[in-house]
Amino acid sequence: MMNKTWYQRNSLSIVVTVLFILALVAQFYFGWLVNNAELDEEGARPLGIWNYARTGHFVAATFENFQSEFLQMFLYVVLTISLRQVGSAESKPLDGRAEVDRVPKPHPDAPGPVRQGGWRLYIYSHSLTIAFLLLFLISWSLHLYGSWRHFNELRRAAGEQAASLRYFLREPHFWFETFQNWQSEFLSVASIVLLTIFLRQKGSPESKPVDAPHWQTGK
Repeated sequence: MMNKTWYQRNSLSIVVTVLFILALVAQFYFGWLVNNAELDEEGARPLGIWNYARTGHFVAATFENFQSEFLQMFLYVVLTISLRQVGSAESKPLDGRAEVDRVPKPHPDAPGPVRQGGWRLYIYSHSLTIAFLLLFLISWSLHLYGSWRHFNELRRAAGEQAASLRYFLREPHFWFETFQNWQSEFLSVASIVLLTIFLRQKGSPESKPVDAPHWQTGK
């Protein structure tokens, strides 16, 4: 590892982060155009590009996607603990115990909570699930807040009174945004679980070896 450059050691996270930032900037720009078009239809004054960052439209659009991604990761981590799919590279083996099921043992290179044991080890043993659940709940709450705020921004632009959060939760708009994202996440998980049974990609850790039989479960 010492012979590798910093980029080589972190290239996957660097590339994915750069792609995320580029996509977020593009979303921000085109969202600003869309929001101003909506305001124009209501006869309201368009917003400057930096003022758009404080609008419900931007907050809702951003966290609408975040919350569904974190929900996907949370459920994927939790469901793959006990559920299996024969032949899938994303499943643990049908029989026996997988490496991730072994009891953690303290050793010099183990993370701090493993060496300390007790409640710290218990929390650390479930820390990935806890993190994704918290990220989902925070993102879902911000999506709700942004969507409610944008709903009221349009009402005020049309000369109507702002609606309460309780009223907004009875409207179909927020739930339409929510479930159209959730269903796409469930579809993407089902796709990688099922397609890795029969299809391969040489060199990818998300695929079984190219010469592996279809019935082989796990990588």
